[in-house]
Amino acid sequence: MKPDEVARAAKRAKRTALEDRLAGQMRASGLPLPVREHRFDAVRRWRFDFAWPEWMLAVEVDGGEWVRGNHYRSEGLAADREKTLAADRAGWQVLHFTGGAVRSGAAVQALAEVMRAGA
Repeated sequence: MKPDEVARAAKRAKRTALEDRLAGQMRASGLPLPVREHRFDAVRRWRFDFAWPEWMLAVEVDGGEWVRGNHYRSEGLAADREKTLAADRAGWQVLHFTGGAVRSGAAVQALAEVMRAGA
């Protein structure tokens, strides 16, 4: 495996760990379980980390905030904004959470509040 492939795999593993952590917090909080890696755009093949299609609600976990991860570099940021704008135009409400918000529990609390408010 090339060095850049190793780095990408390590980043994906960290992101997956954050996503798994948030999924566990959702389960523990009694929130409805989402669809993971839900594809919302067949042409661009965009996916949400978590989605509740019946409510048109999605969550994206944006890890790497302190190490200049892809979500925080100009190319990744522009791509994320394009994806979020397309989702918004299609009627989705997309919540973005940092890794810190997932680790602290703030993400699951905010998600619960949105769901209680009727998504």
